[in-house]
Amino acid sequence: MDPEAVSPQTVGPQVGEERPEARLEQAVRVAEQALIEFEIAVETFRVEVENFSRLHHQKLGPMYARLDELDALIAEARAARTGDPEDLRRAQEARAAVLPMPGVDELFNDWIDTDGLSPEAAAMLTDRPVQPPKRVRPGEEARRLYRELARKAHPDLAREEDERKRREEFITRVNAAYARGDEALLRELSAEWEAGPVPAEERLSESEELYARLEWLAERKDMLSAVARELEESAIGAMLRMAPDDPDRLLEEIAEQLLAQVSERENELAGLVQ
Repeated sequence: MDPEAVSPQTVGPQVGEERPEARLEQAVRVAEQALIEFEIAVETFRVEVENFSRLHHQKLGPMYARLDELDALIAEARAARTGDPEDLRRAQEARAAVLPMPGVDELFNDWIDTDGLSPEAAAMLTDRPVQPPKRVRPGEEARRLYRELARKAHPDLAREEDERKRREEFITRVNAAYARGDEALLRELSAEWEAGPVPAEERLSESEELYARLEWLAERKDMLSAVARELEESAIGAMLRMAPDDPDRLLEEIAEQLLAQVSERENELAGLVQ
């Protein structure tokens, strides 16, 4: 063999050569960040669905109830006129579909929180004007602060169990503030995180640990995907997808349609009872 054919570059590990685990470690870091971004998106959509559902019920619930009552009254008036057994059956079904008035516990179920009575409940009990519903989604600044905090403090970035628990408790508070769209509290939490203990440097991972981490991340992604699908396929989620940029306007449009239906039913009922 020609000694000159064997160059120094082909023998043994070279200076600056990448560690065998380096590419795997990088893949884990990329997967972690991608999962965090996905989780932020899912949590944001969950908050929007929850808020839209609450406002949908608060604003449009009485209109739906009025339509049900009018349908029952119309069916009963028609049955009284005709005496037809089939009309009588339809009238009974329509009346059965009308929801009864809720009890006191049900009425105040959503009006009591950890601070006592909500502003809406307090206003009702003191005869003060009830404030208009809050926006369907947190404002842009709240969304920015939430994303920033989620990226910095996400529990998936912890390597030690104590650090994970600290992050989980903190993120729970962040999620609660975000769900209320509380920008001031999110700023306070951001300052609190910056002033908190600096997480320990991550220790060098072995290949087995990295593979296990990738497997866990994949399972977590599958779980979040299932949650996202459930939200998207829900009735409220489907409505939100109709107007992702202006869900408040969607509520207004639905309210206008329901008011038109109420007017039509009232006219029909008036014609039957004359």
